[in-house]
Amino acid sequence: MDLDEEQILDYLHVLKSRHKTPSDSFFKHTVYGLRYAYRIFGMKEMRVVLPSIERPKKLPVVLSCKEVKQLLRTPKLLKHRLVLAMLYGCGLRSFELRNLQVRDLDFDRMAVHVRQGKGRKDRYVPLSKIQARGLKKYLLAENPVTWCFTGNDRTGSPARLSSQGVGWIVREARTRSGIQKEITAHILRHSYATHLLEMGLDIMSVKDLLGHADIQTTLIYLHVAQSGRQKPFSPLDGLYEKA
Repeated sequence: MDLDEEQILDYLHVLKSRHKTPSDSFFKHTVYGLRYAYRIFGMKEMRVVLPSIERPKKLPVVLSCKEVKQLLRTPKLLKHRLVLAMLYGCGLRSFELRNLQVRDLDFDRMAVHVRQGKGRKDRYVPLSKIQARGLKKYLLAENPVTWCFTGNDRTGSPARLSSQGVGWIVREARTRSGIQKEITAHILRHSYATHLLEMGLDIMSVKDLLGHADIQTTLIYLHVAQSGRQKPFSPLDGLYEKA
């Protein structure tokens, strides 16, 4: 091999420090690839050290309660309103909504059985009265056999709603509602968790409803929720109230 270990490490350092690209993820896999190549060719003396890459600490986008109500009343089709209502009102992930079957709706217990969520775990989430009313009306009109929400496949036959279909419903509602914030299925889930905390639900219950394996994943919402001993406020409010 013409290049020694020091030259390769120097190249990686220059690549990472002087350019905006590659991304951290791509750079990390480049290093992994080099390690694998060294192992395959029996070059145990060559060593590439991957520096720790700190993930950017971004807080989730959250809709206000007013914005959620505005979004939910935007679609003309009942099915589309219910898709949005299930994403927000039950905190479902997109694939969990798509996998929802008619048998998973328990109107007697006012609950939804979320089967095989992330980490292959089942859970139950509460169903609101307004959701139950809309779902019963929808089931009576559409009479779905297996999947709660369906679309059409390439042949025009009924099929489980696709991820593209869910995305289209959310984007179309956002455009027509006039809301300027970014809105995705996952942002509706973020809003669900944040609003529950603001309404007084404890963090462990929110963790279970979201289906999180680690409480650390749920704790991010404490940084967004406007709750606690006193709701945060701007000093300008106090300044001008006294004036």
